[in-house]
This record gives sequence, structure tokens and C-alpha cells, in this order.
Amino acid sequence: MDLGNVISNMNYWAVLVAALSTFVIGSLWYSPVLFGNKWMELNGFTEETLTKGLPMPVVFGSSFVASLLAAFALALFLGSSADMGMGLFAGFVIAVFWISTSRLNNILFEQGKPGLFLIHAGYDIVTYLIMGAIIGGWH
Repeated sequence: MDLGNVISNMNYWAVLVAALSTFVIGSLWYSPVLFGNKWMELNGFTEETLTKGLPMPVVFGSSFVASLLAAFALALFLGSSADMGMGLFAGFVIAVFWISTSRLNNILFEQGKPGLFLIHAGYDIVTYLIMGAIIGGWH
């Protein structure tokens, strides 16, 4: 694969939209509508404790940069000839076999809460499927 060709043919709008999609998914995933209450309970968070951490612009700004880097790396991985099916496949493989296994190792060695693993791994799987579909399908 010619990296220069991949970078010059990359759809940067797709990368941007894929990164932004993680916020849409996260705003639902970690809301009371889906898993927000359980996530807060498992972490021992309250509405009050959440406001005492890093300032929200720092949290969301850093999270966006991380999502943008992930989407960019996924686009590099897929190359310019991938289609939506390949994007979905790559997103699934990355989320399940790389990210989730790494999260599982952390949970096992840190004696963490399996419920948090399931919430986070589920989010990773959904976000990487969507990012892969956007990047692979948008040409």
C-alpha cells in the first residue's frame, strides 16, 4: 500500500463525520436513555462528582481529538478503495479483537467491574462499526 496515495485520496470529510459520530453515539450510549445510569452507578459517580473533574471543554475537546485520531487511523487502515462492507468488517475486527480485548485485560488485572467492560466494549463496537461504515462507504 502506498501511504502517500492513501493520504492524498483520503476523504477528510468522512474522517471528520466519523469522528463526530462518536459524540452522537456517546450522547445516547452514556445517557439515562441507555447505559448512563448504570455507568454512573458502577463508577460511583453522581451528577455533583461529575462536575468536579476536568472542565467539560477539556474533556470534550480531548475526546474529539482522540476520536479524530482514531477515525484518521481507521481511514489509513482501510485505504481509499474500501467499501462500506469492508469498513464495517474492519470496524468490527478493530473494536472486538483489539480494543475490547485490551479493555478486558485491564478489567482482569485491575479487578474491575465486568459491567463497565460490557458498557465500554459495546460502545466501542457500535462506534467503530459506524465509523467504518462512514469511512468505507463515503467516496
